[in-house]
Amino acid sequence: MALSDDLTGFFSDFAVSATAGGTTGDVILNQPSSIAFDGQVIFTDFVAVAKVSDFGSLVAGDAIAVNSVNYVVRDNQADLDNLTCEISLSKV
Repeated sequence: MALSDDLTGFFSDFAVSATAGGTTGDVILNQPSSIAFDGQVIFTDFVAVAKVSDFGSLVAGDAIAVNSVNYVVRDNQADLDNLTCEISLSKV
């Protein structure tokens, strides 16, 4: 079975629950990386990997709760396969 047939296995071990609007689904939350400029931290970035079918329509400024923690979407980019997306988040 190809990964594109069923993404359940991809999310089964490391996923946490996320809710945005009326949609609840699984995401893999990657903990923060700091974005620095000239030696100063500008912001700390979280990235959630999700199914495009669940969260592909989120845009900058949208609210999402991941594992009961509130975030705001900074950016949302579909991966090359257009099955998953990487959602850049800022903690509220």
